[in-house]
Amino acid sequence: MITDQQIADFQRDGAVVVRGVFTDWVDVMAEGIERNIREPGEYASENAVTEGRFFDDYCNWQRIPEFERIIRDSPAAELAARAMGSDTAQIFHDHVLVKEPGTPKPTPWHQDSPYYFVEGKQTVSLWIPLDPVREASLRFIAGSHKWDRMVRPVSWADDSDFYASDDEWIDVPNPTDDEVLEWPMEPGDAVLFDYRTAHGARGNQTNTRRRALSLRFVGDDARYVERPGRTSPPFPGHGMKAGDKLREDWFPVVYAG
Repeated sequence: MITDQQIADFQRDGAVVVRGVFTDWVDVMAEGIERNIREPGEYASENAVTEGRFFDDYCNWQRIPEFERIIRDSPAAELAARAMGSDTAQIFHDHVLVKEPGTPKPTPWHQDSPYYFVEGKQTVSLWIPLDPVREASLRFIAGSHKWDRMVRPVSWADDSDFYASDDEWIDVPNPTDDEVLEWPMEPGDAVLFDYRTAHGARGNQTNTRRRALSLRFVGDDARYVERPGRTSPPFPGHGMKAGDKLREDWFPVVYAG
């Protein structure tokens, strides 16, 4: 499922690709994504595109049975735990991203961590494409999960600041070609990346869809943190305090090695 070398690469670079782990689950994921598009949740967005379509939505796994099957029954949680070096894997949330053909809008460089109310060295997102990935690939800045300061979080729709705060964010440095990681991928492959790893994606100028399911997990050391505003996802009414582990009735432990 994942080799010791791949785990070392993940820890060093903040991102790694694994091949074929979810090949047998692609049809289930596709059914879940189509259900999600037909029945969007409260956080669904069209991302203010003027050409094509860029749909994304998150936090739907408890109402979309196909997503719950993937989270509980596929290798995802064990894979996450092994990559993180954690005894456990706790589900944070699911995220669907669909760029239809002829959608030039890129996903801007960003780190996920500043948008979330959780921090730790044991975090991982699994980005799993349902279509062959070539020109519209996800891209990462190797080693950016070790930066001293986090990238300024902005709205994807209009590039405005996500928080009204004076925190000392940084702008994304222009990476060199040698620093950028990206891989051609087939349906059922997965990229694993740390919440702190800077990443973005090109627009989809091809004539095929680019559908992806992303699953976000946290490990043993992850803790709730306060942010200077509404987080994304917000999870209103969670009742947690700074330093708490994420509450397991909302964020179940789905793997314990």
